Amino acid sequence: MMASCCGLLTSQKEPVPLKSVEVELEVRDHVATVVSTLNYQNQEDKPLEAVFVFPLPGDAAVCHFSAKVGQTEIVAEVKEKQEAREEYDDALSSGQQAFLLEESEQSPDIFSLSVGSLPPGESASIRLEYVTELAVQADEGLRFLLPAVLNPRYQPQGSVGSEGVNVQVTSVPASLVPYTLSFSARVSSPRPVSKVESSSPLDPLQYLNTEQTQAMVKLAAGHKFDRDVELLIYYKDAHQPSAVVEAGRASSQHGSLMGDPVVMLSLYPEFPQAVMSSVASCGEFVFLLDRSGSMGGERIKNARDTLLLLLKSVPLGCYFNIYSFGSTFEHIFPKSEEYNQKTMEEALKKVEKMEADLGGTEILEPLKHIYRQPSIPSQPRQVFVFTDGEVGNTKEVIYLVKQNSASHRCFSFGIGEGASSALINGLAKEGGGHAQFITGTDRMQPKVMQSMRFALQPSVVDVSVKWDLPSGVSVTALSPPIAALFQGQRSLVYAQFTGQSSEASEGCVTVAYSLAGHPSQTQLQFSLKPAKDSGLTIHRLAARTLIRSLEMEESERGGQEDAGGKKKVVELSVQSGVSSAFTAFIAVNKSNSEAIQGPLVRRMVPAPSE
Repeated sequence: MMASCCGLLTSQKEPVPLKSVEVELEVRDHVATVVSTLNYQNQEDKPLEAVFVFPLPGDAAVCHFSAKVGQTEIVAEVKEKQEAREEYDDALSSGQQAFLLEESEQSPDIFSLSVGSLPPGESASIRLEYVTELAVQADEGLRFLLPAVLNPRYQPQGSVGSEGVNVQVTSVPASLVPYTLSFSARVSSPRPVSKVESSSPLDPLQYLNTEQTQAMVKLAAGHKFDRDVELLIYYKDAHQPSAVVEAGRASSQHGSLMGDPVVMLSLYPEFPQAVMSSVASCGEFVFLLDRSGSMGGERIKNARDTLLLLLKSVPLGCYFNIYSFGSTFEHIFPKSEEYNQKTMEEALKKVEKMEADLGGTEILEPLKHIYRQPSIPSQPRQVFVFTDGEVGNTKEVIYLVKQNSASHRCFSFGIGEGASSALINGLAKEGGGHAQFITGTDRMQPKVMQSMRFALQPSVVDVSVKWDLPSGVSVTALSPPIAALFQGQRSLVYAQFTGQSSEASEGCVTVAYSLAGHPSQTQLQFSLKPAKDSGLTIHRLAARTLIRSLEMEESERGGQEDAGGKKKVVELSVQSGVSSAFTAFIAVNKSNSEAIQGPLVRRMVPAPSE
């Protein structure tokens, strides 16, 4: 039984006030800035409130929200969530126009946008801006995903959905999406852009300079916003370690996050070949396959193919088991068995028969069961999760993985369009593993082999980051401690620099760690001179990183009211203008002299579902 509250709008034949979505993407090296404009028009004869629940990347820092009605532009402010909701309701009840944007408390990849009091015949255009880092893929491409598909989220039995965003997701089959999308991307990098590929048809890539370090690409005309738009960007040279320093905002106080310079450090650790080749391949591989109803059709086939490929790659002498779950869970062996020809063949036969026939998406119980199993000496546990991520208790699941991160590593695979980026990336991040997204057989093999290679690499331990800065300059870490390092895979670190130095303008950072008992380190010299024209992008990404860490600490307190933790998040969110689970963007049109008459009719704008 699907326990989520998703009604299809098409059956009600109501007009949808959202007419078109325009998206402009700007990629600088591996950071993306996205500006979305949503154009609304009320074609009915009564005033409307339009509510749109839609997906965004789970790690996006939403940093601007404004509305344009006629010639008036209203820029939203970030306020504590309850305060913002009350201000919105008060404005509507007094006949004013108001706009509210809030992040779901359960999952940071779902937002709700309310456009209140749109009089008959009136149009409004909403501008939404966010920044995000692009993940490096197995083939060195950078992946940008513009999520369109919002699949219903399953609310587990006995869980209490918090009020607000996760209550009403309205979706329609993708072919019936009533609004259009236009999408253009501009890419710039110190290195030449070699190609840009997409799952959707693109116009040819246009270079904007002779060095080919700047390029532009557009989605071919006539694209219905009925599926996620994936863009893969390839540069000519391999990714290099870098440190980008960004100046603080002149109007902000020195010593504050937004007032001080912030650095974004990108590391690509290279492990000594001698150490890598001397390490024995061993481990306990626990595969957890989502067989809930939403995994039907292509998804379960893709998940099965991914699992079969991994199964055939497990080294002899390792241990393994396969769990699958829906409303209940099952396993193919009572406990993990040694991997040999006989056990592998038995497992392959069972996996080939697996279908999406186990009901709801109850992922917590099988995970708890796996964590209760005794570990096998000298076989480090690696948990591989395959799911479309359609759960309503995302934060609870991620927290469970984090609590058990000392006893295993978690590698996640998001299956199909609309897979929850918050869940898939969160599992890997807190479980010290790596995340992959599989949306078809395309590029599946390199992704699977990369995750297997990472799982066979011994855990990197005792990671420390040491800064060597001129006297007078101190550093504050803004990222949580590095939990995992993988050969050649990017690790990002954000830090704030406070104080001034008259002499040197160079800094140095050393990341030291131990791999299979061998101490090793990566060092990077960098200039303290701020980069030109980066605006406040790095500050916003750093603020988002810190906000997510503080929110995780808040959930670790298990709901015990700690006003301090929540207060810190609200203060940081308001100061940086970046959204959080405890704040919302609110804009009220105060220039409306006439109150809007008549009761408001609520219209839910549907998002596509796969």
